[in-house]
Amino acid sequence: MTGALFDRREALLASAIGGGALLTGPGTARAGARGDRSDLCSTPADAVARTQYGPVRGYVDDGVFTFKGVPYGDHTGGEHRWLPARAPKRWTEPLNALAYGANCPQTPHDFRAIEHTFLQQWTDGFTGEDMLKLNIWTPALSGNRPVMVYFHGGGFSFGSSYELASHDGAQMARQHDVVQVSINHRLNVLGFLDLTEVGGAPYEESVNVSMTDCIAALRWVLENIAAFGGNPDRVMIYGQSGGGSKVTTLLGMPAGKGLIHRAAAQSGGGGALPSMEQSREFSRRLLRELGVGQRDIGALQRIAWQPLFEAGNKVAEAINGPRPMMGPAMTPRVGWNPTLDGKVITVRSFFDEAPAVSRDVPMLIGNTSEEGMRWGYNPDAAQWRADLAEQMGAAKADRLIAAMKAAHPQKAVRTLAYGVQGLHNRNRVQDMVRLKHAQGGAPVFQYLFQWQSPQLGGVAGAWHTADLAFCFDNTARCAQGTGNTPAAQRLARTMATAWANFARTGDPSQPGLDWAPTDPKRCQTMVFDDRCRMVDDPEGPARRVLLS
Repeated sequence: MTGALFDRREALLASAIGGGALLTGPGTARAGARGDRSDLCSTPADAVARTQYGPVRGYVDDGVFTFKGVPYGDHTGGEHRWLPARAPKRWTEPLNALAYGANCPQTPHDFRAIEHTFLQQWTDGFTGEDMLKLNIWTPALSGNRPVMVYFHGGGFSFGSSYELASHDGAQMARQHDVVQVSINHRLNVLGFLDLTEVGGAPYEESVNVSMTDCIAALRWVLENIAAFGGNPDRVMIYGQSGGGSKVTTLLGMPAGKGLIHRAAAQSGGGGALPSMEQSREFSRRLLRELGVGQRDIGALQRIAWQPLFEAGNKVAEAINGPRPMMGPAMTPRVGWNPTLDGKVITVRSFFDEAPAVSRDVPMLIGNTSEEGMRWGYNPDAAQWRADLAEQMGAAKADRLIAAMKAAHPQKAVRTLAYGVQGLHNRNRVQDMVRLKHAQGGAPVFQYLFQWQSPQLGGVAGAWHTADLAFCFDNTARCAQGTGNTPAAQRLARTMATAWANFARTGDPSQPGLDWAPTDPKRCQTMVFDDRCRMVDDPEGPARRVLLS
């Protein structure tokens, strides 16, 4: 997702790695190794790992070593705003890594969106500029497991590693024998603002410092993850929505080469990134809006986050104009998103081309069927047709409605209406598949998640983020959205096994479920539903109406 500044729900809908040594011996480095009950939560003396910056103490919960809020960078506030991430200050005594760290300052979730809050189980946590922290779940502090690094959604403007209940990594470690990692990093005005003209050479990367934070986290993984039982040469990155766009951006960054070995973009990716000239003009206009001198970097570093963010939103809106009602933005938009600066980011990755730097990295790309679910939108058939006709013309609207009803006669009108954005996302998936396949390098696999949640009358479908509870094997933790039914549990075990196998081998297949690579002609797709199966171009007739 590369659009700039819009509310949290619109941001979700528009989406379009040698390690350190153990402090203790390997005999005490596996949960439950001493005959302890594995379903207990404890803080044993051996739940300590040594990073290159100092030892960290975690806890063991139901057989999983858990470390939260581990620093991969130093404080980013004050005089360090918009500068590249600095290494954490070293420490000697074990640091208690027992709770999540701060999230980047951002607009809070609108908890008045009751149904969304219920289904997705949001939590905002707390915010602050000391947010370069990561979280780790692992079955043991020794071993050579694949590492799965998750990048959260929320465009490039909001969100966190723990905002959704589905992000918890314990089940992946417990049931699938991987090391799970998630990170927080700079976002919005703190992560994307060109200040080269204001502060000089030290700020040459300020326009993309959010993405260089992500690189810093991956370098931390490279240098430290062996101390947590992970293999630094087998690292998968994945993300959903804006996290998918972070993944595709990272795949095009020269600094990411060698840090990434598999990748998955879920309900997001690619993007029409603005040029350096466009982002520089945005910054100039923002300074004028704030009344800050053209060389006064100190004044900018003293301003509170909120007025910075609001002024940026105002300037970006004036430059960009309105966003498209549906589908991804296909022209560059300035604001809170990466910039094609020619140094940190050298290609519009998976928009103009699949980047050569990641040619040998296999990929998963896919989306959910009802990406556009907004509970407050509940049209009858006439209203839905009228809304579509206004957007695309009556004849095209009629063809789209007919194609969608023919494919899913059992779905309610409102569920079908939510599925239109899913079709737009399917078209973006095909664009990215085409670019990746054309390289002739590592394979690309695609999927469609269309399992229909039984909650709230079963009309919400497979909403944007619904797949996360399943690829993290978290249907019990996310029971408000999944019901934690036997069908949901089976699907989650299948889907999470596919993600873990992909991290381990680069092939998501498993016994009883062969997942073939895709190509842009047949569009071979794994459909995740009560019955998982390979289908050539699911939703093809309807998605092609949008292209006509």
